[in-house]
Amino acid sequence: MDNELSGGMKRIGDILPRATLEKSRKTERGELMRYFQKHLNYARANDNLPKLTMGRIGKILEGIPTQDLYYLQSVCGKAKNFSKKFWWEIDPKKHVKEHSEQPF
Repeated sequence: MDNELSGGMKRIGDILPRATLEKSRKTERGELMRYFQKHLNYARANDNLPKLTMGRIGKILEGIPTQDLYYLQSVCGKAKNFSKKFWWEIDPKKHVKEHSEQPF
């Protein structure tokens, strides 16, 4: 009877598939961590070193803001040796000289 009143048109809900809203645990930061894990573990496998777990990657990157991780991703992606550039960039001792000079 509904079709007779609406001029024979179907409801949109009957035509479109039902969207299931599943709670996703994916986060922006988590995706970056997976990116670093994949690239670092590739290099570690070649050197016969144990793989880095997500927990370990999280601990390594915990003090670094997400926006800085995007910078780190771009710099390491352009480097000839991803792993070497990554470890150099996250070592704060390598960057003391840059921040110790006063501009005035």
